[in-house]
Amino acid sequence: MSNMELSGAVCRSCGAALTATFADLGLSPISNAFPRIAARRQAELFYPLRAFVCSECRLVQLEDFESREVHFNEDYAYFSSVSTSWLAHAARYATAMIDRFELGAASRVIEIASNDGYLLKNFVARGIACLGVDPAANCAEAAMRNFNVETRVGFFGAELGAALAKDGWQADLIAANNVLAHVPDPNDFVSGFANLLKPAGTATFEFPHLLELVRHCEFDTIYHEHYSYLSLLALEPLFARAGLRVYDAERLSTHGGSLRLFICHQAAPFPQTGALEALRAEELAAGLHTDDFYTAFAESVRETKRSLLKLLIELKTGGARICGYGAAAKGTTLLNYCGIKTDILDFVVDRNPHKQGRFVPGTGIPILGAEAIDEHRPDYILILPWNIRQEIVESMSHVRQWGAKFIVPIPSPCILD
Repeated sequence: MSNMELSGAVCRSCGAALTATFADLGLSPISNAFPRIAARRQAELFYPLRAFVCSECRLVQLEDFESREVHFNEDYAYFSSVSTSWLAHAARYATAMIDRFELGAASRVIEIASNDGYLLKNFVARGIACLGVDPAANCAEAAMRNFNVETRVGFFGAELGAALAKDGWQADLIAANNVLAHVPDPNDFVSGFANLLKPAGTATFEFPHLLELVRHCEFDTIYHEHYSYLSLLALEPLFARAGLRVYDAERLSTHGGSLRLFICHQAAPFPQTGALEALRAEELAAGLHTDDFYTAFAESVRETKRSLLKLLIELKTGGARICGYGAAAKGTTLLNYCGIKTDILDFVVDRNPHKQGRFVPGTGIPILGAEAIDEHRPDYILILPWNIRQEIVESMSHVRQWGAKFIVPIPSPCILD
């Protein structure tokens, strides 16, 4: 396996030395640091975007450059409620958990990284006491204002978990959707769940599955706000160190292929399910415990880059007008790694008003409202958040009236017919 030692660095989970490279995507800015017009005369900061794999516990992870306070602040631009498909996913989750665990008026539900209240509002509507925890003050304010979701502003960990339990918030259910990857100290984070979860409570963790990331060359999901890239293999020892265990697993289609793990205290009365055993066997069969699984990824990434550039350059040389849809964090990685700027993409549109009027980090590509597509009538629309491509294609189906087509970059670039 190729080595590029990260001097002095150790695995953020098990503490082993980091020496093996998983993917090197060059230099990239912070993916959600969208420059405003006033900042365009200032230099942007770029950092190495290089992922390592721990040879001991197999956790894939990035180097630390910026603190979590830089990534998640009062100017945080991601609001979960913008995506209709994600709202539907959250509603299905709430219904399933209420039914499975027979949650009611006497129950306590907490979401870690609750964003703008997109998920907990479903529990509030059923009369269940809820608390959100989120470090971004603007998201927390939106949750309380729009959905009456009580929200504690702060970074979750062992200390906050113990404090909330002392305040009477020991939980029957704790949801942690797409947050574990954002945590620089996973041991402290997971310990917070051990402190806050009732003896027979359950915590659910959702995250993009490393196995699917590799299978489908989803390299654009690698960016600085994601400190880690997760598998069951890497996570079971992490939970065990906190006195927790995984007892069930579900496969999800979200984010290009995700997992939902069900976590409880070691002594909780939940038997291990066949679905968990099957997932463990699948990762073993795929070779996640071996070097070979990680070695081949780098060349797949380079080939996807070459194919995408070849397609876009041929279209642009032929006189095509091309724009992007969705100023997603993964789009920052894709565009910067491929070197795509305004010579290829005229603009990117996004439905989130907090991103409009800014620029895609590192590219100089302006972010406009979705109405710009109707105004400029591009020939091709590059879907950057390809994980919700169906939602985007359906919502923008009218562009076919003037012959516009959609391009999906991952896992291999293609034009949708």
